[in-house]
Amino acid sequence: MNARHESRPRPGFADIEAAAARLAGVARRTPRLADTPLDEALGGRLLFKAECLQRNGAFKFRGAYNRLVQLDAPERRAGVVAFSSGNHAQGVAAAARMLGIPATIVMPSDAPAIKLENTRALGAQVVLYDRFTEDREAIARRLVAERGATLVPAYDDPHVVAGQGTAGLELMQQAAELGLVPDQVLVPTSGGGLTAGTAIAVRTLAPAAAVYGVEPEAFDDTRRSLAAGTLLRNPPGARSICDALQSSPPGELTFAINRELLAGVLTVSDREVEAAMARAFRDLKLVVEPGGAVALAAALAGRIALAGRTTAIILSGGNVDPATFIAALSR
Repeated sequence: MNARHESRPRPGFADIEAAAARLAGVARRTPRLADTPLDEALGGRLLFKAECLQRNGAFKFRGAYNRLVQLDAPERRAGVVAFSSGNHAQGVAAAARMLGIPATIVMPSDAPAIKLENTRALGAQVVLYDRFTEDREAIARRLVAERGATLVPAYDDPHVVAGQGTAGLELMQQAAELGLVPDQVLVPTSGGGLTAGTAIAVRTLAPAAAVYGVEPEAFDDTRRSLAAGTLLRNPPGARSICDALQSSPPGELTFAINRELLAGVLTVSDREVEAAMARAFRDLKLVVEPGGAVALAAALAGRIALAGRTTAIILSGGNVDPATFIAALSR
């Protein structure tokens, strides 16, 4: 979406397959973990998609690259603008550097230091704002208008959704390599891009599978929006350690897809998220950030029945400040 905005159709499975072709050899085919100690502990068969090991430590690179690689030459010269608390920022910055495109990222001043540092290190210009008093979208759109740049949304864009959906496509392919079809898939949810893309891929390949979004309980705008049938925002004073999952409200495009394809949305507390981060470190040998651990937290907290079922869980990111990670392990 840019100054010459035009409506685009809702992405489908063919768009995810096309995105996978563009990302081949560029994005990592992240590992699938199975047969872990958590199977016995939780009484079910668990598959983990380790997007915390994706380029820049999160799934966001998939959608960012799929969007940027389709820009024409004049659009590439004009550059791109994005707004993000960190993972989309790094994804856009990395894709822009690979493609030779100038990138400006609007980021909250309280974003984790590791995300700010990594975004700058990738060559992007960072514009800081106060997430509680300033409108990041307004800042980004002003920059787009001034520069004639292309706005790269974090989730509410069909090319971004299709790119994120490649994580779900890979997950289903990797499950098939084990002779498995997931009964249910748990996906970290905020603006809804990863959830929507994954739901399209999963429900196309396994129509009977149930896909659930998972949100922090203080940022449950997707759950409430689905219940109300309309987009709802999070309360302005809401707080959570899940910095990557604080977008509000869900995107119009992603909400429409998730409203049709999701079986429901689960919520977890910050303390449950910390427990999941510690468990991922102990039993999976993975560093997972708070927002990336919410789907595992839902499984550990008993938000959904696991016994006798094959449950796939996406660990969506691993960019966590050392102090936050140490605090989670200490508890």
